[in-house]
Amino acid sequence: MSPTDSHLPLALPLALYVHWPWCLSKCPYCDFNSHVPGTGELDQAAYRDAILRELNHYAQQTKGRKLGSVFFGGGTPSLMSPETVEAILAAAQGAWEFTSDIEITLEANPTSIETSKFRAFNRAGINRVSVGIQALNNEDLQALGREHTTEDARRAIDISGALYDRFSFDLIYARPGQAEGDWADELELALSLAAQGDGGHISLYQLTIEPGTAFFRRQVAEADENQAADLYDLTQDICEDFGMAAYEISNHAKPGDESRHNLIYWQGGDYIGIGPGAHGRLHTDALTDGVTRATHQIADPRRWLQRVAKTGHATAKVRELSRTERIEELVLSGLRLATGIDAAQFRAQTGCALGDVLNGEELHTLQTAGLIEWDAAGLRATRTGRLMLNTLIYRLLDLDPVACGPM
Repeated sequence: MSPTDSHLPLALPLALYVHWPWCLSKCPYCDFNSHVPGTGELDQAAYRDAILRELNHYAQQTKGRKLGSVFFGGGTPSLMSPETVEAILAAAQGAWEFTSDIEITLEANPTSIETSKFRAFNRAGINRVSVGIQALNNEDLQALGREHTTEDARRAIDISGALYDRFSFDLIYARPGQAEGDWADELELALSLAAQGDGGHISLYQLTIEPGTAFFRRQVAEADENQAADLYDLTQDICEDFGMAAYEISNHAKPGDESRHNLIYWQGGDYIGIGPGAHGRLHTDALTDGVTRATHQIADPRRWLQRVAKTGHATAKVRELSRTERIEELVLSGLRLATGIDAAQFRAQTGCALGDVLNGEELHTLQTAGLIEWDAAGLRATRTGRLMLNTLIYRLLDLDPVACGPM
Protein backbone atom coordinates (compact mmCIF):
# COMPACT_ATOMS: atom_id res chain seq x y z
CA MET A 1 0.00 0.00 0.00
CA SER A 2 1.47 3.36 -1.00
CA PRO A 3 1.64 6.25 1.50
CA THR A 4 -1.09 8.05 -0.44
CA ASP A 5 -3.41 5.04 -0.29
CA SER A 6 -2.78 4.53 3.40
CA HIS A 7 -3.77 8.10 4.24
CA LEU A 8 -7.12 8.43 2.55
CA PRO A 9 -8.44 11.14 4.94
CA LEU A 10 -5.98 13.59 3.36
CA ALA A 11 -7.55 12.92 -0.05
CA LEU A 12 -11.02 13.80 1.26
CA PRO A 13 -12.07 17.44 1.57
CA LEU A 14 -11.58 19.05 4.94
CA ALA A 15 -14.61 20.11 6.99
CA LEU A 16 -14.82 23.11 9.31
CA TYR A 17 -17.21 23.27 12.28
CA VAL A 18 -17.80 26.63 14.00
CA HIS A 19 -19.56 26.52 17.38
CA TRP A 20 -21.64 29.47 18.57
CA PRO A 21 -22.64 28.63 22.16
CA TRP A 22 -25.31 31.24 22.85
CA CYS A 23 -29.10 30.71 22.89
CA LEU A 24 -32.14 32.79 23.79
CA SER A 25 -33.17 30.07 26.25
CA LYS A 26 -32.09 26.55 27.25
CA CYS A 27 -34.44 23.83 26.01
CA PRO A 28 -35.28 21.24 28.69
CA TYR A 29 -34.08 18.29 26.56
CA CYS A 30 -30.82 19.91 25.41
CA ASP A 31 -27.44 18.60 26.58
CA PHE A 32 -25.36 20.51 24.03
CA ASN A 33 -22.77 23.10 25.03
CA SER A 34 -25.24 25.99 24.92
CA HIS A 35 -25.67 28.94 27.26
CA VAL A 36 -28.03 31.85 27.83
CA PRO A 37 -25.90 35.00 28.20
CA GLY A 38 -26.36 37.30 31.15
CA THR A 39 -26.93 41.02 30.71
CA GLY A 40 -23.96 42.53 28.90
CA GLU A 41 -22.14 39.20 28.84
CA LEU A 42 -22.16 38.59 25.09
CA ASP A 43 -19.72 40.80 23.19
CA GLN A 44 -20.30 39.57 19.65
CA ALA A 45 -17.31 41.43 18.25
CA ALA A 46 -15.01 39.81 20.81
CA TYR A 47 -16.30 36.32 19.99
CA ARG A 48 -16.02 36.98 16.26
CA ASP A 49 -12.39 38.07 16.63
CA ALA A 50 -11.61 35.04 18.80
CA ILE A 51 -13.16 32.65 16.27
CA LEU A 52 -11.04 34.26 13.54
CA ARG A 53 -7.89 33.80 15.63
CA GLU A 54 -8.66 30.17 16.36
CA LEU A 55 -9.48 29.55 12.70
CA ASN A 56 -6.07 30.94 11.76
CA HIS A 57 -4.38 28.65 14.31
CA TYR A 58 -5.80 25.53 12.67
CA ALA A 59 -5.33 26.91 9.16
CA GLN A 60 -1.58 26.97 9.80
CA GLN A 61 -1.71 23.23 10.55
CA THR A 62 -3.71 22.29 7.44
CA LYS A 63 -2.14 24.33 4.66
CA GLY A 64 -2.80 23.00 1.17
CA ARG A 65 -6.04 21.22 2.10
CA LYS A 66 -9.28 21.81 0.21
CA LEU A 67 -12.30 22.80 2.30
CA GLY A 68 -15.45 20.91 1.33
CA SER A 69 -17.89 22.11 3.97
CA VAL A 70 -18.44 24.66 6.70
CA PHE A 71 -21.06 24.15 9.41
CA PHE A 72 -22.14 26.83 11.89
CA GLY A 73 -23.64 24.96 14.85
CA GLY A 74 -24.59 25.69 18.41
CA GLY A 75 -26.15 26.92 20.48
CA THR A 76 -28.01 29.13 18.05
CA PRO A 77 -25.67 30.45 15.35
CA SER A 78 -28.50 32.35 13.66
CA LEU A 79 -28.17 34.78 16.59
CA MET A 80 -24.82 35.78 15.06
CA SER A 81 -24.86 38.88 12.93
CA PRO A 82 -24.62 38.26 9.18
CA GLU A 83 -21.48 40.41 9.25
CA THR A 84 -19.86 37.95 11.67
CA VAL A 85 -20.74 35.02 9.42
CA GLU A 86 -19.38 36.86 6.39
CA ALA A 87 -16.11 37.65 8.19
CA ILE A 88 -15.60 34.00 9.20
CA LEU A 89 -16.28 32.76 5.68
CA ALA A 90 -13.92 35.34 4.20
CA ALA A 91 -11.19 34.15 6.58
CA ALA A 92 -11.89 30.53 5.68
CA GLN A 93 -11.66 31.29 1.98
CA GLY A 94 -8.36 33.03 2.56
CA ALA A 95 -7.01 30.05 4.51
CA TRP A 96 -8.11 27.16 2.30
CA GLU A 97 -9.17 26.56 -1.27
CA PHE A 98 -12.92 25.93 -1.40
CA THR A 99 -14.15 22.97 -3.41
CA SER A 100 -16.40 23.94 -6.30
CA ASP A 101 -19.45 22.45 -4.55
CA ILE A 102 -18.66 23.56 -1.00
CA GLU A 103 -21.59 23.19 1.38
CA ILE A 104 -21.94 26.03 3.91
CA THR A 105 -24.65 25.34 6.48
CA LEU A 106 -26.00 27.46 9.31
CA GLU A 107 -28.28 26.13 12.05
CA ALA A 108 -31.22 28.39 12.80
CA ASN A 109 -34.39 28.57 14.82
CA PRO A 110 -37.68 29.72 13.28
CA THR A 111 -38.26 32.66 15.60
CA SER A 112 -39.14 35.82 13.75
CA ILE A 113 -35.92 37.60 14.82
CA GLU A 114 -33.81 34.84 13.27
CA THR A 115 -35.93 34.18 10.17
CA SER A 116 -35.71 37.87 9.28
CA LYS A 117 -31.95 37.41 8.79
CA PHE A 118 -32.14 34.43 6.39
CA ARG A 119 -31.72 36.62 3.30
CA ALA A 120 -28.71 38.40 4.83
CA PHE A 121 -27.13 35.06 5.73
CA ASN A 122 -27.58 33.98 2.12
CA ARG A 123 -25.79 37.12 0.92
CA ALA A 124 -23.02 36.45 3.48
CA GLY A 125 -22.26 33.10 1.82
CA ILE A 126 -24.53 30.56 3.53
CA ASN A 127 -25.93 28.15 0.92
CA ARG A 128 -27.81 25.74 3.20
CA VAL A 129 -29.79 26.22 6.41
CA SER A 130 -30.80 23.65 9.00
CA VAL A 131 -33.82 24.83 10.97
CA GLY A 132 -34.67 23.53 14.46
CA ILE A 133 -38.42 23.01 14.13
CA GLN A 134 -38.73 20.02 16.57
CA ALA A 135 -42.54 19.80 16.42
CA LEU A 136 -45.41 20.95 14.24
CA ASN A 137 -48.01 21.51 16.93
CA ASN A 138 -48.04 24.30 19.47
CA GLU A 139 -48.73 22.14 22.50
CA ASP A 140 -45.63 20.04 22.00
CA LEU A 141 -43.54 23.06 21.06
CA GLN A 142 -44.40 24.59 24.41
CA ALA A 143 -43.63 21.34 26.24
CA LEU A 144 -40.24 21.20 24.49
CA GLY A 145 -39.46 24.75 25.62
CA ARG A 146 -39.31 26.16 22.12
CA GLU A 147 -39.59 29.91 21.51
CA HIS A 148 -41.56 29.63 18.26
CA THR A 149 -45.05 28.62 17.16
CA THR A 150 -46.23 26.29 14.41
CA GLU A 151 -46.93 29.35 12.28
CA ASP A 152 -43.36 30.56 12.80
CA ALA A 153 -42.10 27.14 11.75
CA ARG A 154 -44.14 27.05 8.56
CA ARG A 155 -43.00 30.57 7.67
CA ALA A 156 -39.33 29.70 8.26
CA ILE A 157 -39.61 26.61 6.06
CA ASP A 158 -41.25 28.60 3.29
CA ILE A 159 -38.52 31.25 3.43
CA SER A 160 -35.80 28.59 3.49
CA GLY A 161 -37.27 26.94 0.40
CA ALA A 162 -37.47 30.26 -1.42
CA LEU A 163 -33.92 31.41 -0.59
CA TYR A 164 -31.91 28.20 -0.53
CA ASP A 165 -31.66 25.37 -3.04
CA ARG A 166 -30.79 23.04 -0.15
CA PHE A 167 -32.21 23.20 3.34
CA SER A 168 -33.13 20.86 6.17
CA PHE A 169 -35.07 20.91 9.41
CA ASP A 170 -35.22 18.80 12.57
CA LEU A 171 -38.10 17.10 14.33
CA ILE A 172 -38.13 15.22 17.62
CA TYR A 173 -40.44 12.22 17.96
CA ALA A 174 -41.31 9.68 20.66
CA ARG A 175 -42.40 12.70 22.66
CA PRO A 176 -44.29 12.09 25.93
CA GLY A 177 -47.82 10.90 25.15
CA GLN A 178 -47.30 10.95 21.38
CA ALA A 179 -49.57 8.45 19.59
CA GLU A 180 -48.43 6.66 16.44
CA GLY A 181 -51.26 8.12 14.38
CA ASP A 182 -50.46 11.67 15.47
CA TRP A 183 -46.80 11.19 14.61
CA ALA A 184 -47.68 9.69 11.21
CA ASP A 185 -49.81 12.73 10.34
CA GLU A 186 -47.16 15.17 11.54
CA LEU A 187 -44.37 13.37 9.68
CA GLU A 188 -46.28 13.29 6.41
CA LEU A 189 -46.85 17.03 6.69
CA ALA A 190 -43.17 17.57 7.52
CA LEU A 191 -41.99 15.53 4.54
CA SER A 192 -44.18 17.51 2.16
CA LEU A 193 -42.68 20.73 3.56
CA ALA A 194 -39.11 19.39 3.42
CA ALA A 195 -39.47 18.45 -0.25
CA GLN A 196 -40.14 21.99 -1.46
CA GLY A 197 -38.10 22.66 -4.59
CA ASP A 198 -35.69 20.11 -6.00
CA GLY A 199 -34.09 19.07 -2.73
CA GLY A 200 -35.27 17.28 0.34
CA HIS A 201 -33.62 16.62 3.71
CA ILE A 202 -35.03 16.10 7.17
CA SER A 203 -33.48 15.00 10.48
CA LEU A 204 -35.70 12.93 12.79
CA TYR A 205 -34.49 12.26 16.33
CA GLN A 206 -36.11 10.13 18.99
CA LEU A 207 -36.38 11.99 22.28
CA THR A 208 -33.71 10.83 24.70
CA ILE A 209 -33.47 12.10 28.26
CA GLU A 210 -29.86 12.95 29.03
CA PRO A 211 -28.40 13.47 32.52
CA GLY A 212 -28.03 17.11 33.43
CA THR A 213 -31.01 18.30 31.38
CA ALA A 214 -34.18 19.83 32.83
CA PHE A 215 -36.18 16.85 31.54
CA PHE A 216 -33.85 14.52 33.47
CA ARG A 217 -34.32 16.53 36.66
CA ARG A 218 -38.10 16.45 36.15
CA GLN A 219 -37.92 12.68 35.57
CA VAL A 220 -39.62 12.90 32.18
CA ALA A 221 -39.93 9.34 30.88
CA GLU A 222 -38.63 8.21 27.49
CA ALA A 223 -40.72 5.96 25.26
CA ASP A 224 -40.25 2.33 26.30
CA GLU A 225 -38.18 0.05 24.09
CA ASN A 226 -41.11 -1.50 22.22
CA GLN A 227 -42.84 1.82 21.61
CA ALA A 228 -39.60 3.40 20.42
CA ALA A 229 -39.01 0.51 18.00
CA ASP A 230 -42.56 0.78 16.64
CA LEU A 231 -42.18 4.54 16.10
CA TYR A 232 -38.82 3.98 14.41
CA ASP A 233 -40.30 1.44 12.01
CA LEU A 234 -43.25 3.70 11.27
CA THR A 235 -40.86 6.57 10.57
CA GLN A 236 -38.78 4.48 8.16
CA ASP A 237 -41.86 3.23 6.30
CA ILE A 238 -43.34 6.69 5.80
CA CYS A 239 -40.03 8.25 4.75
CA GLU A 240 -39.24 5.44 2.31
CA ASP A 241 -42.69 5.74 0.74
CA PHE A 242 -42.01 9.45 0.33
CA GLY A 243 -38.69 8.86 -1.44
CA MET A 244 -36.61 10.08 1.50
CA ALA A 245 -35.14 6.92 2.98
CA ALA A 246 -32.67 7.11 5.83
CA TYR A 247 -29.09 7.48 4.67
CA GLU A 248 -28.09 7.62 8.34
CA ILE A 249 -29.98 6.49 11.44
CA SER A 250 -31.66 9.86 12.03
CA ASN A 251 -31.21 11.60 8.69
CA HIS A 252 -33.35 11.25 5.58
CA ALA A 253 -32.82 12.75 2.15
CA LYS A 254 -33.62 12.47 -1.48
CA PRO A 255 -30.61 10.97 -3.31
CA GLY A 256 -27.97 13.65 -3.73
CA ASP A 257 -29.31 15.91 -0.97
CA GLU A 258 -27.46 14.28 1.93
CA SER A 259 -25.53 16.52 4.34
CA ARG A 260 -22.01 16.56 2.88
CA HIS A 261 -20.59 17.96 6.10
CA ASN A 262 -21.95 15.19 8.30
CA LEU A 263 -20.92 12.55 5.78
CA ILE A 264 -17.32 13.66 6.27
CA TYR A 265 -17.74 12.90 9.99
CA TRP A 266 -19.40 9.53 9.49
CA GLN A 267 -16.97 8.40 6.81
CA GLY A 268 -13.96 9.19 8.99
CA GLY A 269 -12.71 12.30 7.21
CA ASP A 270 -10.84 15.20 8.78
CA TYR A 271 -12.63 18.10 10.41
CA ILE A 272 -11.57 21.16 12.35
CA GLY A 273 -13.65 22.27 15.33
CA ILE A 274 -13.39 25.86 16.51
CA GLY A 275 -15.36 27.72 19.14
CA PRO A 276 -16.24 26.78 22.75
CA GLY A 277 -16.43 23.01 23.26
CA ALA A 278 -15.86 22.12 19.59
CA HIS A 279 -14.19 18.81 18.74
CA GLY A 280 -12.03 17.97 15.74
CA ARG A 281 -10.24 15.07 14.06
CA LEU A 282 -7.05 15.67 12.11
CA HIS A 283 -4.94 13.09 10.35
CA THR A 284 -1.33 14.21 10.06
CA ASP A 285 0.58 14.10 6.81
CA ALA A 286 1.68 10.70 5.52
CA LEU A 287 5.28 11.95 5.37
CA THR A 288 5.33 12.54 9.13
CA ASP A 289 3.76 10.17 11.65
CA GLY A 290 0.41 9.43 9.98
CA VAL A 291 -1.60 9.63 13.21
CA THR A 292 -5.17 10.80 13.83
CA ARG A 293 -5.48 13.27 16.66
CA ALA A 294 -8.62 14.36 18.46
CA THR A 295 -8.81 18.04 19.42
CA HIS A 296 -11.03 19.50 22.14
CA GLN A 297 -11.59 23.21 22.68
CA ILE A 298 -12.32 24.67 26.12
CA ALA A 299 -16.07 24.33 26.65
CA ASP A 300 -16.87 27.30 28.90
CA PRO A 301 -17.39 30.32 26.61
CA ARG A 302 -15.82 32.81 28.99
CA ARG A 303 -12.71 30.71 29.64
CA TRP A 304 -12.48 29.93 25.91
CA LEU A 305 -12.52 33.65 25.10
CA GLN A 306 -9.84 34.39 27.69
CA ARG A 307 -7.57 31.60 26.44
CA VAL A 308 -7.85 32.66 22.80
CA ALA A 309 -6.98 36.23 23.77
CA LYS A 310 -3.89 34.92 25.55
CA THR A 311 -2.60 32.20 23.19
CA GLY A 312 -4.44 32.56 19.86
CA HIS A 313 -6.49 29.40 20.39
CA ALA A 314 -8.28 27.59 23.22
CA THR A 315 -7.38 23.97 22.60
CA ALA A 316 -7.85 22.21 25.92
CA LYS A 317 -6.57 18.83 24.79
CA VAL A 318 -4.97 17.14 21.79
CA ARG A 319 -5.14 13.38 22.06
CA GLU A 320 -3.51 10.84 19.79
CA LEU A 321 -5.98 8.11 18.93
CA SER A 322 -4.72 4.56 19.27
CA ARG A 323 -5.33 2.16 16.41
CA THR A 324 -8.03 0.47 18.49
CA GLU A 325 -9.80 3.79 19.16
CA ARG A 326 -9.61 4.75 15.50
CA ILE A 327 -11.07 1.41 14.40
CA GLU A 328 -13.86 1.62 16.96
CA GLU A 329 -14.76 5.16 15.84
CA LEU A 330 -14.85 4.19 12.17
CA VAL A 331 -17.00 1.11 12.81
CA LEU A 332 -19.40 3.00 15.09
CA SER A 333 -19.86 5.93 12.72
CA GLY A 334 -19.79 3.84 9.53
CA LEU A 335 -22.54 1.50 10.66
CA ARG A 336 -24.81 4.50 11.22
CA LEU A 337 -24.88 4.92 7.44
CA ALA A 338 -27.19 2.94 5.18
CA THR A 339 -24.22 2.38 2.87
CA GLY A 340 -22.17 1.10 5.80
CA ILE A 341 -18.38 0.78 5.93
CA ASP A 342 -16.48 0.65 2.66
CA ALA A 343 -13.84 -2.08 3.02
CA ALA A 344 -11.24 -0.40 0.78
CA GLN A 345 -11.63 2.94 2.53
CA PHE A 346 -11.41 1.30 5.95
CA ARG A 347 -8.12 -0.36 5.02
CA ALA A 348 -6.72 2.91 3.74
CA GLN A 349 -7.71 4.70 6.96
CA THR A 350 -6.49 2.09 9.44
CA GLY A 351 -3.99 -0.17 7.71
CA CYS A 352 -6.26 -3.10 8.63
CA ALA A 353 -8.46 -5.28 6.48
CA LEU A 354 -12.01 -4.90 7.74
CA GLY A 355 -12.46 -8.64 8.06
CA ASP A 356 -9.40 -8.88 10.32
CA VAL A 357 -10.97 -6.72 13.04
CA LEU A 358 -14.29 -8.59 13.09
CA ASN A 359 -15.26 -11.65 15.10
CA GLY A 360 -15.95 -14.24 12.41
CA GLU A 361 -18.36 -16.30 14.50
CA GLU A 362 -20.42 -13.28 15.55
CA LEU A 363 -20.30 -11.97 12.00
CA HIS A 364 -21.96 -15.14 10.75
CA THR A 365 -24.51 -15.16 13.59
CA LEU A 366 -25.54 -11.52 13.06
CA GLN A 367 -25.68 -11.96 9.30
CA THR A 368 -27.91 -15.01 9.66
CA ALA A 369 -30.16 -13.04 12.04
CA GLY A 370 -30.63 -10.35 9.38
CA LEU A 371 -28.90 -7.64 11.42
CA ILE A 372 -25.92 -7.03 9.16
CA GLU A 373 -24.88 -7.51 5.56
CA TRP A 374 -21.29 -8.49 4.76
CA ASP A 375 -19.62 -8.88 1.38
CA ALA A 376 -16.44 -7.92 -0.47
CA ALA A 377 -17.54 -4.28 -0.67
CA GLY A 378 -17.90 -3.87 3.09
CA LEU A 379 -20.15 -4.12 6.12
CA ARG A 380 -23.64 -2.65 6.60
CA ALA A 381 -26.21 -2.77 9.37
CA THR A 382 -29.71 -3.55 8.17
CA ARG A 383 -32.62 -1.33 9.10
CA THR A 384 -33.32 -3.60 12.08
CA GLY A 385 -29.64 -3.78 12.98
CA ARG A 386 -29.32 0.00 13.13
CA LEU A 387 -31.75 -0.08 16.07
CA MET A 388 -29.12 -1.89 18.16
CA LEU A 389 -25.81 -0.50 16.98
CA ASN A 390 -24.02 -0.55 20.34
CA THR A 391 -24.79 -4.26 20.71
CA LEU A 392 -23.65 -5.00 17.18
CA ILE A 393 -20.34 -3.22 17.63
CA TYR A 394 -19.67 -4.88 20.97
CA ARG A 395 -20.23 -8.29 19.41
CA LEU A 396 -18.50 -7.65 16.09
CA LEU A 397 -15.18 -6.08 17.01
CA ASP A 398 -12.25 -8.42 17.66
CA LEU A 399 -9.17 -6.28 18.13
CA ASP A 400 -6.78 -8.42 20.18
CA PRO A 401 -4.37 -8.78 18.51
CA VAL A 402 -4.62 -7.54 14.92
CA ALA A 403 -1.76 -7.60 12.42
CA CYS A 404 -2.20 -4.47 10.34
CA GLY A 405 -0.12 -2.22 8.16
CA PRO A 406 0.80 1.38 9.01
CA MET A 407 -2.00 3.81 9.86
